[in-house]
Amino acid sequence: MSTDSRKTEGLVIRQVDFSETSRVVTMFTRDFGKISVLAKGAKRLKSSFEAAIDLLTRCEIVFLHKPTSSLDILTEARLVERFRASAHDVNVYYAGLYVAELLGSCSEEFDPYPRWYDAAVTTLSRLQSEADFRLTVLRFELLTLAEMGLLPEFEACQCGRPVMDNQDRWSLWVQQGVLLCSQCRQSEMSSRPLTGGVITLLRRLSQADIADDFTPAPTIQQLKSIRHLMTALISQTLDHRPKMLAYLKY
Repeated sequence: MSTDSRKTEGLVIRQVDFSETSRVVTMFTRDFGKISVLAKGAKRLKSSFEAAIDLLTRCEIVFLHKPTSSLDILTEARLVERFRASAHDVNVYYAGLYVAELLGSCSEEFDPYPRWYDAAVTTLSRLQSEADFRLTVLRFELLTLAEMGLLPEFEACQCGRPVMDNQDRWSLWVQQGVLLCSQCRQSEMSSRPLTGGVITLLRRLSQADIADDFTPAPTIQQLKSIRHLMTALISQTLDHRPKMLAYLKY
């Protein structure tokens, strides 16, 4: 069967050696979603790809798509932007790898999510410029869950009781992704306690454009409180705890 040439922009999220001179590169692209391509000669000292396909780089690529189970072939790669982690905060680098892990683990081959791709590009850019990685990571996690159709609604309990900032006894039933008020929560349900104020913050964060600044910034205590919830929700989605979360220091 014939192959066809395709052009797009993508983020390099994984690399593995294929032979003495070549690598298999996994990218999350704007137009085609996750793809795996064979970069022939990529390991050579004077490769035509040079640094364009390093981990977490953003690049314009051309590849030959095969309608069979064979690997697609990368033919061109031009560097657009390189992710440069802060030399003073290793968490920024780990946060970038966490973005790559979510893109790889939560997606299927050739299933495009342009909004998710744009959010990943924005997130990597913000990680390099903002003082605290925690809010940037949180916003990307919320958008990831939204793109998967798994983001809980932070408006009201499943019984219809609306969330009020001054009501402290709330929880989120992680397996079902629904809020529970104090009257609906059952002891056998695996749930995470939340205050009304934190739920309101989550609602505002999930509704805000990820490209815009978020003010006022959450407190460190609020971010720590939300961290446990987000870890549970992401782990529920993946059916395992993300590896890179173990390296991020909150």
